[in-house]
Amino acid sequence: MPRIGPIRRKDFLFYLRRMGFEGPYAGGRHQIMQKGAQTVRVPNPHGADIGAGLLARILRDAGIDRVEWEKL
Repeated sequence: MPRIGPIRRKDFLFYLRRMGFEGPYAGGRHQIMQKGAQTVRVPNPHGADIGAGLLARILRDAGIDRVEWEKL
């Protein structure tokens, strides 16, 4: 069960795929993942984990509820 906290990019992509997203695809400066008309920008790989604040912003922008994320 992922919680809102630091997460590795690889794990982040894994959980998005479990939620039905496809990708990542090239999308300008950042890669994107898509689920129907819904698009999520994925942070670039840079060796560090995705922080809790950034993860929360990404999930909010994607319309993914915190409870739904933590149920994975």
